[in-house]
Amino acid sequence: MRRLSNVLAVAIGLATGGLSWAADPRYPDWPCVQAKVPEISVAAVWSGPPLDDAEKTWMNDPRVKDLVPRLAPRRVSIEDAKKIITDFMAENAVEREERGTLLFAGLFERLNRERTEIMSGIERLGRRQKEFAEKIRSDISELHKLQDTANPDEARLREISNQVEWSTRIFEDRRRTVRYVCEVPTLIEQRLFALSRALQQAIE
Repeated sequence: MRRLSNVLAVAIGLATGGLSWAADPRYPDWPCVQAKVPEISVAAVWSGPPLDDAEKTWMNDPRVKDLVPRLAPRRVSIEDAKKIITDFMAENAVEREERGTLLFAGLFERLNRERTEIMSGIERLGRRQKEFAEKIRSDISELHKLQDTANPDEARLREISNQVEWSTRIFEDRRRTVRYVCEVPTLIEQRLFALSRALQQAIE
């Protein structure tokens, strides 16, 4: 019974407080302590030349279209990205500005979309965690009812106890995953900002 009590204590703690749900009622499935910002605004990361039509036309430039997937991944260091950007930029100031704005527009579209997709995945994880927590609470409630009976079914007690223990382990593993992926949108924002600064410096 001591083991069962320990299992219940851990399970109740996880099921009731295992995730830090954001306070913003607009995003009830958002499980991260970080506030959810659905999209990055251009103004927050770019203070270079006006983009004008660059957001619509960047894909028409084959060089830019080729560079965006090379620069966007986080496995490419910012130092390496700066070298690639420097090699891409022209000597002529007008061309530098045109190339730089097109490349930023492409990176912004790619990284903002990637961030949105990841955030949608985080919310799906959050919904599954809430559903899983509810299942654990339901199993705990059934255990309590069995324990309160005069002659509890010991086999059923062990079955549900094992189920709760296994569910709790899965819940905890998922919680660690959620904590990790909650950092990813911020990492994407930081990369976009760093690439934006590198582009603006190259333009200047």
